[in-house]
Amino acid sequence: MSKDVHISVRTLVEHVYKCGSIDSRFRSQSTLIDGTRIHQKIQKTYHDGDQKEVYLSTEITYDGLKYIIDGRCDGLLFDNGMVTIDEIKSFTQPLDQLEGEGSPVHWAQAKMYAYIYAKDNSLPEILVQLTYVHVETEGKRYFKKNYSLSDLETFVFKVIEGYTPYAKLQYEHRVKRNESCKALVFPFDTYRAGQRNLAGGVYKTIKDGKNLFAKAPTGIGKTISTLFPAVKAIGEGQANRIFYLTAKTITRTTAEEAFARMRSCGLCLNAVTITAKDKVCFKDETKCQKDYCEFANGYFDRINDAILDILTNENGMTREVIESYARKHTVCPFEFSLDLSYAADAVICDYNYIFDPRVSLKRLIEEQKKASVLLVDEAHNLVDRGREMFSASLNKETFLQLKKDFKGVDKMIFQAASKLNSWFISLKKENDNKTEFVLELLDEEFLEQLLQFSKDAEQVLKTETSQSLLEAFFMVNNFLKIVELLDEHYVIYVEKNRNDVMVKLFCIDPSKLLRQKGKGYRSKVYFSATLSPLPYYQDILGGEQEDYFLSIPSPFREEQIDVCIKPLSTRFNDRERTKDEIVSMVQSLIKKRPGNYLIFFPSYQYLLSVYEQFKQVDEETDTLIQTTGMTEAEREEFLAAFQPNQDETLLGFAVLGGIFSEGVDLIGDRLNGVVVVGVGLPQLCFERNLIKDHFNNKDKNGYDYAYLFPGMNKVLQAGGRLIRSETDHGTIVLVDDRFLQKQYQLLLPQEWNHFTII
Repeated sequence: MSKDVHISVRTLVEHVYKCGSIDSRFRSQSTLIDGTRIHQKIQKTYHDGDQKEVYLSTEITYDGLKYIIDGRCDGLLFDNGMVTIDEIKSFTQPLDQLEGEGSPVHWAQAKMYAYIYAKDNSLPEILVQLTYVHVETEGKRYFKKNYSLSDLETFVFKVIEGYTPYAKLQYEHRVKRNESCKALVFPFDTYRAGQRNLAGGVYKTIKDGKNLFAKAPTGIGKTISTLFPAVKAIGEGQANRIFYLTAKTITRTTAEEAFARMRSCGLCLNAVTITAKDKVCFKDETKCQKDYCEFANGYFDRINDAILDILTNENGMTREVIESYARKHTVCPFEFSLDLSYAADAVICDYNYIFDPRVSLKRLIEEQKKASVLLVDEAHNLVDRGREMFSASLNKETFLQLKKDFKGVDKMIFQAASKLNSWFISLKKENDNKTEFVLELLDEEFLEQLLQFSKDAEQVLKTETSQSLLEAFFMVNNFLKIVELLDEHYVIYVEKNRNDVMVKLFCIDPSKLLRQKGKGYRSKVYFSATLSPLPYYQDILGGEQEDYFLSIPSPFREEQIDVCIKPLSTRFNDRERTKDEIVSMVQSLIKKRPGNYLIFFPSYQYLLSVYEQFKQVDEETDTLIQTTGMTEAEREEFLAAFQPNQDETLLGFAVLGGIFSEGVDLIGDRLNGVVVVGVGLPQLCFERNLIKDHFNNKDKNGYDYAYLFPGMNKVLQAGGRLIRSETDHGTIVLVDDRFLQKQYQLLLPQEWNHFTII
């Protein structure tokens, strides 16, 4: 393995010189755009012969490692035989608050460029200039120093010396990692049926640099079958990092266990789990301000030691491990996990860290992406999550409240909020007879008012704290970001609810944006037990013509599962009428086959209605009920009640598509049967009908895209809770007459097709 360390000038100096605190008090949202604009404006003032955006690179050998350092300097200025390196920085605080002679990080960055240029051009001395420009006033402050080449050389070697402990640790780890990946054998005595096929498909996909859509049955061990070949690909030099993306905590734990299992077989690979900020925050309130939180105060002064410590001593950086090191070093556990994700070999996290434009891991450069593999678990969930990530909405109520809050307090915000509130009122009046309707486009006046509101709110938030204004500011900015994405994949619609009015930019088809956000990665593997029908998922998740497909048949025998269909109507208007028959059927089932059962309903109201009826006629049977907003501890308690070999029957009433219908592993006699009431179709609504119409207009079956496929996916997920291993047996009862119709039957797994009608 080469001892090369490729690193950008900026990354190198930030590692060594970045200091101070995390302080997420209000920050201007336009900083990046302003920064680019200001750079270009300053560069236009350069004289003939001066150069801008100059690529510079050098190689330096130090302590057995060869550093390849590169970057682009903002400006190269020539005057009277002297050369000046110009580093331009935009800032928002008043000019007189600019501390000292500029930031140590900025000086370090400019001096690195100065060294590279002076060395390459044999200059005995060179000038270094920091140009600070205020984003609003465009006022400037210049700091200029003269350095000799020998001074710069001493400085550069000091910087590299500061980075070397981390570089050596990473280099030595990678040597061990690659050897262990290469030598690793499958961490179980044998492959389950279908596992080798899936693992082989994933390995070939990564080797060929392609994408894969894989439908693999529940219970075969999809997590290890995707992670193991990805780890082997690292050993063969085909990848350098794995992102395991999932929507649920329970599937994150499964990925952590898979890595732990491979480590017990000799794997040396570090994996970090990113947990949402509000879940890991140590404080009562998630307020990242140095004067409130000791874990934010001085974070950058301590973070390098914390990273070195955890990487030296740990491979499995789970939430608990990160929290313990975060307390030890007094650093924010969430920011710590993000910083670790740039150093780790594998990252276990939610989909949004890759796909959501608002929260993605932004420091991932193209080179790192090219060597990274995305493993997208339970990929069927990414359809609605994708829609959610790329949509945005605004409510009249937000601006009415601000109007009230700022009356007599701040004229500027009061007026901006009043104008927006009035726009919503006139929209409501113009469409008095409609509750929901589509807008062809947003009028320019509204967009200008939103931009003005954003600017006004930004001014106020620099000096004042207002939670309601801050939230409105972020909502408006997010809305304006999504406005830029509007195209034929979007519908703009309005919904009136009593006095409130909502405007939503609804991403009906997330395929294009998911494809864009996934661009640049070596391979993407989308897998799920219910990725069916595959062409639908390939289409809606942004697949491409050259993608690979894999559909693995169930390894379980038909005799392991008894499928029954009870042809009753569970349609909304018939529910009251057929409720007694559902209760009788459940009683009959548990009398013939006592055991542990999960009963899934399409809505919580329906669940309660049948549950209450059941309790009236049967007080003896033990029952559990899923409640809204259950805590993690309550969920665990619910599942823990499903114990094997119990004398008494236990019925768990749960919601279809909810927390207990996916990613739940109740192996063996912990679960003896599943009853699914209804075909899982989303409720008929305006938004779903928009999806239907959109795909009908594209010559696709809109009803299938909007209702049938998402609904049946929930049914298959719920049924998939039952058979989790080769020795499991059990009963599935599907309650609805539509299960006997052809379009529903075509979506049932093959092993469910031998059913009995009861």
